Amino acid sequence: MAPTTPTPHPAPAPSAVSSSWNDVLLLHARVENALATALQRRHGIGLSEYRALGHLATSDAGELRMQELADRIGLNQSSVTRLVTRLNTADLTYRDLCPDDKRGVYTVITDAGRARYTEANVTYEATLRTALEEAAQADPRLAAALPALGLLDR
Repeated sequence: MAPTTPTPHPAPAPSAVSSSWNDVLLLHARVENALATALQRRHGIGLSEYRALGHLATSDAGELRMQELADRIGLNQSSVTRLVTRLNTADLTYRDLCPDDKRGVYTVITDAGRARYTEANVTYEATLRTALEEAAQADPRLAAALPALGLLDR
């Protein structure tokens, strides 16, 4: 007996919420790609490194526990350890032991790390604005949504 070919069933159309969420994800991916490319080309750091330096630079003492840094940038412990190793190798941060708990490790930003973050922040802000403006020009729905989200001026 010959195998039968299954009858194709039309896929259900995505809901309005799903469709809008997919638009948000597409916008996010495009903007993140533009930011990552600009930071790497102009400052030799990745987006996660930039964000880590930013959190360190704006923390009270210029330092954060490794787990706190991981939570703030959305990385797991293993990934943040590799990221901090790259920052340490570039002399943008250094590790320090917690004085109260010798098992606790802090990552501390250096003067060079602050300088790199300050320089990269100019690129980040300009690239972010440009990427959002380009997205708004390309899609009228985004043009309406971005100001409502506080991402572009009306």
